[in-house]
Amino acid sequence: MILSLSRLRQLACAATAALALSASLSASSRAEQPDIERIEVSARSIARFQIGLEQKIFGPLEFVGGLEMTSPSRNLGALSAFRFLKPGSDFIGVADTGFWYFGRIARDSALRPTGVENFRMVQMRDGSGNGIEKKWQADAEGLAVRDGIATVGFERTHRVAQYRIDPDNMAGPLRELDFLVPRNELRTNRGFETVAYSAEKGGLVVVSEKSLDTSGNIFAAVLEGPGKGVFTVKRNGEFDITDGAFLPDGDLLLLERSFSMASGVKMRLRRIASQTIAKGQVADGPVLLEANMGYQIDNMEGLDVWQRADGALMVSLVSDDNHSILQRNLYLEFILHGD
Repeated sequence: MILSLSRLRQLACAATAALALSASLSASSRAEQPDIERIEVSARSIARFQIGLEQKIFGPLEFVGGLEMTSPSRNLGALSAFRFLKPGSDFIGVADTGFWYFGRIARDSALRPTGVENFRMVQMRDGSGNGIEKKWQADAEGLAVRDGIATVGFERTHRVAQYRIDPDNMAGPLRELDFLVPRNELRTNRGFETVAYSAEKGGLVVVSEKSLDTSGNIFAAVLEGPGKGVFTVKRNGEFDITDGAFLPDGDLLLLERSFSMASGVKMRLRRIASQTIAKGQVADGPVLLEANMGYQIDNMEGLDVWQRADGALMVSLVSDDNHSILQRNLYLEFILHGD
């Protein structure tokens, strides 16, 4: 069959349109389904918390075990927050380089952590479905999880955003929340490191790392519920806040860190009394654990509290290695007694 010149032009135009549509759909598909990097993680067991000693009990905390995690992938690292999706097993986390991460903690018959399985990372997306490339826009530091929704605290470009949890297809944010603390009070690299749900307070609570009021206390806020409003946390020594989670009785367990060239890195766990977490109040509480370079710690940044199958109340910590060869990715696990 011989086609006329006009008919050939019509077919050529149709083919061009089809190719353009295909390219558009392909780009849309890529935006909706970002690449997932599956990472093989090697884990070395940590049997002693205090280096060189067999001691297991540290105040109200009992060391269970830990892992030092390494991988050939350059993306493993900068782990700034995490939460368990299944107690002590499947987890979700955020890296301050703008990635989500997912995986599972493997255990032995004594319930000690032995490895990390099915670990993968995926780039965070903005509201248009595009990957967030710039550090100052992607600095995710705090994470809370409830009812299939992940709430993330970002610093530098300060915001608290919510995402639907779908490990195979993490899309852009559903919404951003009013974080109540005046934006001009948030320091550039000292924003919301703690994002946690409190059943007692009726919703989300956020605490900054080191955004201080005129009295030197740390800005925080209850974002939901009848007690909604701004409060502060007493700054105790030279420690800054890196994460937190609520205990069953309503107290807030805070993870804190300090660093100096003279003494190196330190970590601390502090229990903030529930009754002091209220609008206009200064929240405070006792130190449960403090550790220095004589212990198996690094730049400890992530914390979660969960209940083991045998009823034990567990505290899990992760470190942020800053992608430095001088630092380590650690996972540490403790039982919190007397709660």
